[in-house]
Amino acid sequence: MTTAREVELVWHDLTPRLLEVRRVERLTPGMARITLGGAELDGFRYGAPDDHVKVFFPEPGAELPVMPTLGEDGLEPPPPGSPLPVYRDYTIRHLRPEARELDIDFVLHEHGPGGSWAARAKPGQRVGILGPRGSNVVPYTFDWYLLGADETALPALAAWLEQLPADATVIAFAEVAAESERQPLHRAVTWLFRDRGESLAAAVQKEVLPDGDGYVWIAGEATGLKPIRRELRGRGLNRKWMEIDGYWKRGVVNLDHHEDDDE
Repeated sequence: MTTAREVELVWHDLTPRLLEVRRVERLTPGMARITLGGAELDGFRYGAPDDHVKVFFPEPGAELPVMPTLGEDGLEPPPPGSPLPVYRDYTIRHLRPEARELDIDFVLHEHGPGGSWAARAKPGQRVGILGPRGSNVVPYTFDWYLLGADETALPALAAWLEQLPADATVIAFAEVAAESERQPLHRAVTWLFRDRGESLAAAVQKEVLPDGDGYVWIAGEATGLKPIRRELRGRGLNRKWMEIDGYWKRGVVNLDHHEDDDE
């Protein structure tokens, strides 16, 4: 009997939602958890560890964000001369539907609307969200799982580690700037610190993978993922069981979609 190992794509209805900041927690010097809440979270769907939403931010000095308009084919362009929505993609960290709360972890920096907003976020402020559009539901029947992330994908990695069965064989790497960015996770992880010259690419290239069928999920800076993609494909792993996803790209201001090259 062959174990079913098909990744299922589940689509969700798109509904723009305006939410309020309820709490702000500094996880590390470079990451903050923002808890958003409100009645508009009713009906929100979250189906996979790497599900993400578009977060819409107010312009400087504005109280409310410019929210998207949806048409039959998705997002509609704004009318000529009207302000453009300001948004970035972020992974869902926790959903508590009974409390109407959603957690999103933000990497803090000053060169983008999301990180700079999160660095100053206070309870009572409002942002919009849209999504997730769909969930890639991975069966928990694989012989092993290889997971990896940098800071931008660390919330998704943390969710993976929480949602996998306790008896799953998991090899996990987390690349961050320095040891000060390390945070508690649900399972054992090999932490990699860039200030020591460590990287996801080098760690994956050295890793001896177990026998059997494995699923690979690795996300982070798009350029740095290319050698990882080449390495794992060179080992003959099933491409249908690999998700190697660029969450951002060095030198690109707004990578508003996740990049998965076919290189």
